Formats: sequence, structure tokens, C-alpha cells
Amino acid sequence: MDDEKYDRLISSVTPMESADGVESYRNTVAMACPACDEPFDDAVVCTEEYNSLELSLELDLCVTTHDDDVVLFTHKP
Repeated sequence: MDDEKYDRLISSVTPMESADGVESYRNTVAMACPACDEPFDDAVVCTEEYNSLELSLELDLCVTTHDDDVVLFTHKP
């Protein structure tokens, strides 16, 4: 994902939390996922080389990268 798209994404979503190399954002504006063009629920940015995510829900995921960070887009089935 290029810088312009990433900046537009981050400025449009609502920050939820940031801890241990993981930043999460809620999509409160029904923005389309860049991978599948469907609205996503949350965006998760993994900023460390290694991250562990503990999911409490079954989710569909779309994935991209930005500047060596992994960006996950969650979709509740």
C-alpha cells in the first residue's frame, strides 16, 4: 500500500488501542477494504517484526503491507 492510500486510511478510521507493536483502528465510516472492496470492521497494523494476535472471534482477514508493517483488515462473517 502506498503512503497516500495508507495516510488516507489511517486518517479515516478511529484509533482503538496501541500496545506491544500492534495498533488497532475501528472502521466507523464504512470505508472499503483495499483488498476486497467490501467495508471492513477493523484495521490492525503490526509494527514489530514478530507479533502474536489472540483472536476471540472468527474473522475473515484481508492483508497488505505498508513500509514493512503488516496491515490486516477484519471482516465478521
